[in-house]
Amino acid sequence: MNKGLIGALVVAIIAAAGWYWTQGQATKEPVSASASDVSQVEAGAPLADVIVPAEFSAQARLGETYYNAVCAACHGTNAAGKDGVAPPFVHRIYQPGHHGDMAFVLAARNGVRAHHWSFGDMPPVEQPLTDAELGAIVAYVRELQRTNGIN
Repeated sequence: MNKGLIGALVVAIIAAAGWYWTQGQATKEPVSASASDVSQVEAGAPLADVIVPAEFSAQARLGETYYNAVCAACHGTNAAGKDGVAPPFVHRIYQPGHHGDMAFVLAARNGVRAHHWSFGDMPPVEQPLTDAELGAIVAYVRELQRTNGIN
């Protein structure tokens, strides 16, 4: 194959990957706020308007309990995030195709370096959680996401 063609293909692939990556980049702006509303967000205020499903599955109801005990202090009620504290999980950045379920598990266990948001690094969750508890939390977040059109 021609070296020029291979080089052109590599450049095209890198450009396409760069475009795709930038489409998923997040901002600290509230998900539903207009540009004029952003300046009025108070520290600790929810960053997303979250529609809560009429009914959760049994696993998600259990996950809501664990989430409220361990995650809500930073990530907000109903995973809406908190301005100046932590991002919302009800956001397209956390859709299953971008951040799989295991990403939540690993973040809770090991912490995670900041890479989409400017909130800083997330430390590991201090309270140890079992696989079942983490699975229930993920189920809760995923049901919130689906209700809000994030699949």
